[in-house]
Amino acid sequence: MITVLLVDDQELFRSGVAVTLAAEPDIEVVGQAANGAEAVRLVAETAPDVVLMDIRMPELDGVEATRQIFAPDAAAKRTKPVRVIVLTTFNLDDRAATAIRYGASGFLLKDAAPELLTAAIRTVHSGTAVIAPDDLGALLGTVREVTPMPAEYETLTEKEREVLVAIARGLSNAEIASTMFLSESTIKTHVGSILRKLMLRDRVQVVVFAYEHGLV
Repeated sequence: MITVLLVDDQELFRSGVAVTLAAEPDIEVVGQAANGAEAVRLVAETAPDVVLMDIRMPELDGVEATRQIFAPDAAAKRTKPVRVIVLTTFNLDDRAATAIRYGASGFLLKDAAPELLTAAIRTVHSGTAVIAPDDLGALLGTVREVTPMPAEYETLTEKEREVLVAIARGLSNAEIASTMFLSESTIKTHVGSILRKLMLRDRVQVVVFAYEHGLV
């Protein structure tokens, strides 16, 4: 069962989404919040697998709430990962880009079809982004500023650096294995090593890292 926390200042919108998700056999809504402050508190209390986070809210918006959810001290207290999908009314919203930099796994427009919403929840729960790397690159480009390469990057092997760039360009493990003439299991090992060495949570953060540091 995938547990979900709904965060939006419009009660009618939350109720509609809750009804949609209640019809899914593998999804359960474990809480609802009307602002970012409530969201941060409920994430700690209910430990949801996925948070549907509205970007624009009173008191504390979705961007700041996402930052607080993924802050190192908060993350250290959790026994399982949490994924955040930000909801916005604007495509290529710079606030959504900032939320992704803070740790969100992607974004959806608020008028997305119900089947797209449920598919997105399942997708991020599995550790994958809900936005294609090309689109993510365009989104990150709205607030892009190349930052100096961290020292951890020097610990990557040449193969791991190739895999990192391939992930950022949108290739799957199978596609990377084919282009590099390696087995898929070897690529999975490289991906795990990249995440560990660069202290990144998932493939979404690999893409963010690559764009932030000018690798793609």
